[in-house]
Amino acid sequence: MNIKLRRSAAFTLIELLVVIAIIAILVGLLVPAVQKVRAAASRAQCLNNLKQIGLACHNYHDSLGNLPPLGSYFAFPSSSWSAHARILPYLEQENLQKLINWDLPYSSQPTVAATRVASYICPSDPNDKPRQDGALVHRPTSYGFNAGIWRVWAPSSGFNGEGAFTLQRGIRLTDAQDGGSNTLALAEVKGFQPYLRDAAVPAGTNDPLPQAPQNMVGFAGQFKADSGHTEWVDGRVHQTGVTCLWAPNTQSKFTDSATGQVFDVDFSSFREGRGTQTTYAGVTSRSYHSGGVNSVMLDGSARFVSETINVASWRALGTRSGGEVVQLP
Repeated sequence: MNIKLRRSAAFTLIELLVVIAIIAILVGLLVPAVQKVRAAASRAQCLNNLKQIGLACHNYHDSLGNLPPLGSYFAFPSSSWSAHARILPYLEQENLQKLINWDLPYSSQPTVAATRVASYICPSDPNDKPRQDGALVHRPTSYGFNAGIWRVWAPSSGFNGEGAFTLQRGIRLTDAQDGGSNTLALAEVKGFQPYLRDAAVPAGTNDPLPQAPQNMVGFAGQFKADSGHTEWVDGRVHQTGVTCLWAPNTQSKFTDSATGQVFDVDFSSFREGRGTQTTYAGVTSRSYHSGGVNSVMLDGSARFVSETINVASWRALGTRSGGEVVQLP
């Protein structure tokens, strides 16, 4: 009687290794594709956030006759609620704004300060987290209102800035003589941004622009390693503003003498509301999206701006009445 032996259906070692190699190749091809899809979705959501903020500013203007001010300071020292706080009802956050007592500083209203507003955070920002500041808890923002180029405020002369958003009172849309499509409204910034503050220099009321980031960093001041753009309730430019002194994602390198670590910093010569000295600010637009930053113009159009934009063109977008015409790609 003939007995036939059946061959085992199991994989051989070589076959198994081939299958594993094929799977590894497929995963290697799939992961970058998934990452690109996620990045594109995140960038689109970020751009939509800016569109909604731009629309909220227009609705604020329709209701009150002017854009929201960056902050209002009528006594020293004092703090001020931000433009972010003022437009809350137009972002379906009316209940949150109802908690605000405008006659009291945000430092005495911890519930509001600690509230995360989803529309103020880019989904790509890894620092979407609370920041403890003494007894207060703050929440960051990924979007800064355009405060101009360099000189933000000079209380002694009454200068309130040349950007789309100003201190003390907001401008009317008709005040933007360059036109809404040629004037930046908001641009991306990074939460937990390192910055220098309160050097009290430059000290003049109309000092020239620094020629390069290292010149700005040379003014020095008190170094804060990770607290810029962490307080959406605070009207000061290093928290809720942006300036067009340097093109998007330009690095301003500062070496911390205590640790030797190099940081990419912002600069504010003197915090608004601390006294009557002029505030100069280099608060750069930065993004976690590759190649540039998302932004929204004063006419409500949102767009991605390449980090290779000519700095003169970027500065032109930072002024509301400079007489420039900027053609963005």
